[in-house]
Amino acid sequence: MNRTDRLYAMVEELRACAPRRLSARELAARFEVSVRTVERDIAALQQAGVPIYADVGRAGGYTLDKSRTLPPLNFTPAEAVAVAITLSRAAGSPYSRAARTALHKILSAMPAPDGASARDLADRIRFLVPIASDGPASVPAVLEEAVAARRVVRLLYVNGSGTTSERDVEPVAFTAGHRNWYFLGWCRLRGEGRVFRIDRIRRATLLDETAPARTFEELECDRPADMIARSLELV
Repeated sequence: MNRTDRLYAMVEELRACAPRRLSARELAARFEVSVRTVERDIAALQQAGVPIYADVGRAGGYTLDKSRTLPPLNFTPAEAVAVAITLSRAAGSPYSRAARTALHKILSAMPAPDGASARDLADRIRFLVPIASDGPASVPAVLEEAVAARRVVRLLYVNGSGTTSERDVEPVAFTAGHRNWYFLGWCRLRGEGRVFRIDRIRRATLLDETAPARTFEELECDRPADMIARSLELV
């Protein structure tokens, strides 16, 4: 059994036994690997967002929160790749990490043969992207937290003409165009709603202050005359 199949099977084994705990030794015997390999596999799954909990001690072991996991899904390989293509659009967005973990959960919940077929199909798809260095990976994550927790954020921003400024911003929303993601908020330096291109934000620092509640419509930010702002629909 290769590692990908073993990780999938390990999640299913824990799901089937939940809420009973399985020790690393039991899992090692089940999958004919060492205890150290089991511990590495569990750590990899936890890092990917699988809700596996560990208890230490004589009666300790691993258990899975069944309410926060997906059962085996009936995604076809083509459907899984279609989801991956859609999620790839999140690259450079504040939700890029969440997109990666979501895709991992989908693939982990698929039957092993379908998951392998999806990976094979994905390997035959290529994107043409510009050769350029990405901005600091921490910036989108900080912005995501700022919007979710409604915390004022301090930005070091470089505008289109190359001028750098530092400003405190009350977060409101994100928006995306055809190529770029933008962070919208009330700029205290300018005293008005402003749009910040995320890849031009050089540094983002959360402050301890809670931002006042503001709506997208209050900002009155400029946008192209031939464009409208449409809300994300979860349907």
